[in-house]
Amino acid sequence: MEGTGGSSASAAAPVNQKWQEFAKLFQYYLDKSTPHATYRWIGSLVIVSIFVLRVLYVQGFYIVSYGLGIYLLNLLIGFLSPLVDPELEPSDGPVLPTKGSDEFKPFIRRLPEFKFWYSFTKAFCIAFMMTFFSVFDVPVFWPILLCYWVVLFVLTMRRQIAHMIKYKYIPFNIGKQKYTGKRSSASSSGSRAD
Repeated sequence: MEGTGGSSASAAAPVNQKWQEFAKLFQYYLDKSTPHATYRWIGSLVIVSIFVLRVLYVQGFYIVSYGLGIYLLNLLIGFLSPLVDPELEPSDGPVLPTKGSDEFKPFIRRLPEFKFWYSFTKAFCIAFMMTFFSVFDVPVFWPILLCYWVVLFVLTMRRQIAHMIKYKYIPFNIGKQKYTGKRSSASSSGSRAD
């Protein structure tokens, strides 16, 4: 009896080793893709297109699409939210700067862009794989699901935008930050003399 247990463990060792090699290789390429945000998102849009075409072709799996939409909405909320929520801070005041004279603190997301992209892409890959199993094709009236999701999206984004306005933060970095201080009168008069 001990011989069979030892042989099954020795048979699982090469599989485990191959899995670990694959995981290392996958992590290596994932790390190399980190600075290439544009190409990562283009690849994700290709995956999204394949998923949409699959759902349209099969004309089913609407409940999978709805669940995917709810998950993506949750990811988007994390992507647009600050790491430290000003509403949950002590009464000392908000963490984010509210005046021009306040100390500059960069916006740090609760869900960083790379993790947002990775979760987004992984979710579409899993949903695509689910479209090949009929057990996930639950018959539903999809227009109601779509309307419910749109209402949920609008209400959630309205609350998120109100939070952004209240605490005066923008979750996107548009361009490179530049110093726009006033020039001193001595340096400007010296440059006029030249």
